[in-house]
Amino acid sequence: MSPAERDGATGGLDRAAAILSAFDAAHRELTLATLVLRSGLPRSTTHRTAEKMIRLGWLDKPKDRYRIGNRLFELSGLAPIRHELREAVLPFLQDLYHAAKTTVQLGVLDGTQILVVEKITGHRPMPMLSQVGGTVPAYCSALGRAILAYCAPEVVDRVLETDLPRRTPRTLTNPVAVRRELAAVPDRGWALEREEGNIGVSCVASPIFGPLGEVVAALSVTGPTGMVKADRIGPAVRLAAAAASRAYSTRR
Repeated sequence: MSPAERDGATGGLDRAAAILSAFDAAHRELTLATLVLRSGLPRSTTHRTAEKMIRLGWLDKPKDRYRIGNRLFELSGLAPIRHELREAVLPFLQDLYHAAKTTVQLGVLDGTQILVVEKITGHRPMPMLSQVGGTVPAYCSALGRAILAYCAPEVVDRVLETDLPRRTPRTLTNPVAVRRELAAVPDRGWALEREEGNIGVSCVASPIFGPLGEVVAALSVTGPTGMVKADRIGPAVRLAAAAASRAYSTRR
């Protein structure tokens, strides 16, 4: 491949990445005009690149709107985070859901955000929560705090040195207050979030560890504040996370 061809291939990947980044949980199907606006690419470039992505199975266009293609869904199942972590933890998420009777989630730290890897809602969905593949801020989520409590200081600093917007009147936006919450997690065995993301919704989460004792993820129970009582749910979440840690470590 010549230098010019390599540059063209790299540019093509950048354009495809810009188009894929235009989609999120709130924008699952996009018209060409919206795709142009959200990707920041010229209209002709967007149309040409999107058509190539349709042929590859990366995008789909059943009518007049683009959406993520099935090929990317197939490939996502091969990622270690889905194939290894999710498969190891899923049985314990199911057990926890049956015990708690409300939403359970599995998340990993992705920069300053928590990426939701798996979620079980049953017949009581909570639309205000992020879907699988979506993100929530690490600083004000129980999943994030359960992980950050065991992270290196520089990782915690990176999260808390960014903007910490107030999502509800209860959101902790003071880094000192957040650090205080993190410090309580190891002794207690779980992290708490009380209506900091959504009023009326609370969450309890515990960390999942890898074979070397490193924190790799967290699982949580999320639901109406009246249902999610830390003193009742916390021990169950902690036990589920400990069992999930053992299962995941034996797979590595």
